[in-house]
Amino acid sequence: MANKQFVVIGLGRFGYSVAKTLYELGNDVLAIDMNEDIVQEISDSVTHAVQLDATDENALRSLGIRNFDVAVVTIGDNIQSSVMATLLVKELGVKFIIAKGQSDLHAKVLYKIGADRVVLPEKDMGVRVAHNLVSANILDYIELSSDYSIMEIQALDEWAGKSLSELRLRSKYGINVMAIKNGEDVNLSPLAEDKIALNDIIVAIGSADDLSKLEGMIVKLN
Repeated sequence: MANKQFVVIGLGRFGYSVAKTLYELGNDVLAIDMNEDIVQEISDSVTHAVQLDATDENALRSLGIRNFDVAVVTIGDNIQSSVMATLLVKELGVKFIIAKGQSDLHAKVLYKIGADRVVLPEKDMGVRVAHNLVSANILDYIELSSDYSIMEIQALDEWAGKSLSELRLRSKYGINVMAIKNGEDVNLSPLAEDKIALNDIIVAIGSADDLSKLEGMIVKLN
């Protein structure tokens, strides 16, 4: 799968995390914020960083926003600016829009004006959102520390009918499968001979580097 082009508008803690993670995952990322210091700070961690007012239609149009696959609008406390920026990127032709909401009411407004997905910061960390945007098979990504994380993965078609020993996830990618979930059924500490079904969800733990290798493989297959 070809790398996607993301534009992240608003570089607070959440937006900064989304932009940096998407770039680390190998995507083209344009980061936008009004604050020149933040733009300078993130410039080495994304493809391009630009200081401008995202509620200025002409300024956004000049950046070629319509050519981006995904817009992530994470403007902070200014709900009016958040709504305006979301509306503009929608009208300018961005294919998929994810926006940060401050409340359930704010979320409803964002959906009404064209957001495809709205996240609430209390419920969705930037890193989780970034991983899920890169691949639909990555259902969740939880950082335990700077070194280790847990990833929930929708079983790939290629895995169906194969046992954990056949998949060799530990020897290939250095990760450990903690559980296999299927609906309400959860198989904790699964055995090597346990087989994966098509709708299973794999819960794996590993180092950031090892999980990144696995994620890279999944993205290529999507």
